[in-house]
Amino acid sequence: QVQLVESGGGLVQPGGSLRLSCAASGISISIRAMAWYRQAPGNERELVAHIIGGTTTAYADSVKGRFTISRDNAKNTVFLQMNSLRVEDTAVYYCNAGRISTSYDPSDYWGQGTQVTVSS
Repeated sequence: QVQLVESGGGLVQPGGSLRLSCAASGISISIRAMAWYRQAPGNERELVAHIIGGTTTAYADSVKGRFTISRDNAKNTVFLQMNSLRVEDTAVYYCNAGRISTSYDPSDYWGQGTQVTVSS
């Protein structure tokens, strides 16, 4: 049974930082591209960042320069370091396991999400 479990969300003030984790079981993330999405109330789910292999990354323009996606294949975990957080980053953050390793193609494997709230 495949499970993706996100953690690390919470309440933070504008300008603060959070580090999200997505721990996978039932699949090996080492052979998959991985991604983070977010969904704010009333909005569609949007792709925030993805990682292919260990070093190829891509980001939404809204988070470029502030967020960093990374992975630890030994721990079967992907991370999202979020710095300089803004009120508009408030959302539920989800991770997704891609179908293949050489490009990001979303699969049906999703976590349950972790809430990030940026507020003073």
